[in-house]
Parts: sequence; structure tokens; C-alpha cells
Amino acid sequence: MQEAVIVDGVRTPFGKQEGAFSGMHPQDLAAEPLVALEERTGFDPEIVEDVIYGCVTPVEEQGLNIGRIAPMVAGWGDGAPGVQLNRMCGSGQQAVNFAAGQVQSGIHDVVVAGGVEHMSRVPMGSDGNSLTETYFEEFDELTTQGEGAERIAEQWGFTRADVDEIAADSQHRWGAAWEAGRYDAQITPVETEIDGERATVERDEHPRPDTTVEDLSDLPLAFRAPGDGVVHAGNSSGIVDGSSALLIASADAADERGWEPMARIVDSHVVGVDPITMLTGPIPATQEILDQNDMTVEDIDLFEVNEAFAPVICAWLEETGADWERTNVNGGAIAHGHPLGATGGALVTKLAHELERTGQDTALSTMCIGFGQGIATIIERV
Repeated sequence: MQEAVIVDGVRTPFGKQEGAFSGMHPQDLAAEPLVALEERTGFDPEIVEDVIYGCVTPVEEQGLNIGRIAPMVAGWGDGAPGVQLNRMCGSGQQAVNFAAGQVQSGIHDVVVAGGVEHMSRVPMGSDGNSLTETYFEEFDELTTQGEGAERIAEQWGFTRADVDEIAADSQHRWGAAWEAGRYDAQITPVETEIDGERATVERDEHPRPDTTVEDLSDLPLAFRAPGDGVVHAGNSSGIVDGSSALLIASADAADERGWEPMARIVDSHVVGVDPITMLTGPIPATQEILDQNDMTVEDIDLFEVNEAFAPVICAWLEETGADWERTNVNGGAIAHGHPLGATGGALVTKLAHELERTGQDTALSTMCIGFGQGIATIIERV
């Protein structure tokens, strides 16, 4: 089996809903990290054997296989193949895992993987239709992800203060990381037009690094009546626009081209869980991928657990025994937002850069997924 390595990873800034990227077509936003990878690495696009892009709402302006369209918009020519996939919130990470599998199996040597979601122009759920009777026969109840997060908080006994502390800390960590320049190497500036004027977007728009627990305590609940829950906009992931991409290659291909890989992809895993609480997937996904690699949480230096909702993080920490000090160390989706199809690629990118920056060895990314799934990936610094 060939070894799959991450040569480089990059993402756009994440623009808030109806923010900096609201006038930009999704295919143009999707092309930005592809252009950046080419410029940063100096490869000839003709060597890229496939582009695998996650996109959770592949309709309207994100339809017609944006994974194929994005490399053409990036100037990679007619010969760049591409595919779009949808594993809901885990789509971008699934793209990375599929790319790694193609390389490890020997089918391909050089693949680009990532994703895009323009949530301003193609709102979440735009691809939905009325659920069939079969769905209701298979599952006892239909819930929203927000209600699933509320039930997780109830099941584990988390208070509003518990989840708000995680949320505030995510904002503070993002702020500290941004001021220290930790995002500089992984974010590519994007040229766009704002209010008729050309502008360069360099920074995530969603974070509020001065947020306090006291600030959050005043926010109204998002999914339940007052006094009956803990989840609100301030401890949930932000709705944003963005894209991400990683250059993934076999170790031999990287060596032949003089590339210095950042990390190797050790393993990946997916699970299915209860579709009612829906968001507990990171717990068994983490436990099972560690088991199949004869590892424990103590063998992992850094974790990224997507901050869809703060109760998800709290439950994962409690059940896995991992500690918050090694988790989402530069802030997460509560701060920078969650552009659905792009987030998985951004999280793996974040870990690869942080391993390189700190000299630590091993990292794990995991995400909860709608209708009850979980995904995990382990990478190791080269």
C-alpha cells in the first residue's frame, strides 16, 4: 500500500452570512484554494488526477458538479476531472479520506481534495424535499440538529454555563491564534467586490474574540422555549461562506517532485449512530479509529472536533477522556464558522499546519454529521 501524504493545505477566509462573499459566485469561491495550492506548490495542474470536493447543498449555483467546475474556473484546463460528494457536514473531510484511499490503493498518485459551501447564496436545506413515509417508518421521530444538541445536553447533564464556557473559550482561542499569526500559512486572501468596490478579504468575519460567558448568558435559546434548554446562536457554529483544499499525493510522487510533505494520512473511519440525537458520532468514530490503530487518546497530540454545537464537544470530551487543552487549540466553528462542505478540509488543514508549527507528531480530526453519522481521520507529521 502506498503512503498518502499531505503536501499542503489551504482555505479561504470564512465570510459571514450576507457578508464579504455574498456577491461572489460559489464556483469562484471554490476555485480560490485551488489557485492558491498551485501558486504555493508550483505544480503543473496536468499532474492532478482528480479533484474531490465536498458540497452539502449541491443545487442551484452549487449544482452541476462543482468539483469539476472549480478546477476549470481555477484555470486548470479541460483535462482536470472533478467530482462532488455529500456526506453532509462531514463532506470535506470525506473528500480528504477518499483522496487518501485512492492514493493508498495505488489508483492515483496526485489528488486534490476539499470542499465549498456558499451558505449566503445557496441556503442550507435548499436541496431538501418532503421526507417520505419510509423515513417515518424507519425512525421513531424527526428532530433538528439543534434539538439533537439539546438532548445531548440533557443526557449528559450539561448546564448552560458548561456549554457557554466552551463557546467563549473557542472565541478567545481564535483571537489569540489570529493575533499570533497561526492562521497566516493556511488562509489565502480572496479578491472580491463589496458594495461595488474591489476588496481583499484576509480574515474570518464571524469571530467575536472578546465574547464572554456573561455576554452569552443573555442570548435567547434557538430551538426551545425560554428556560427549557441551553443551545443558542452563541454556542453554535456560525453560518458562513468558504472553501478549502489539500494537495494529497503518494510519498513517492512527492519525493519525485521535490515536495516536502507536511503530514501523512494514517487512517480514516466513519460510523452511524442514533439519528434522533444525531450528533454523537464523533464519540464512537474516535474510539473505533483509535482501537483499529492500537492507540489511545494519550497517543494524540492535537484534536479537532467540529464545533457544530457546544454540547457535542462537551459529550465528546467526557466520553473519550480527551482534554480540552489539546482540542481545538486555535478555536473552532463556534468562532470561525462552519461552511458545511468546506469545514472538514479546513480542520485537517488546520491540524497539519499546527503539527508543523509546534513539532508535535499526531493529530485526529472528527466531525458530527446530520441524521446520525460520525467521521474521523488521523494524520501524523512527516
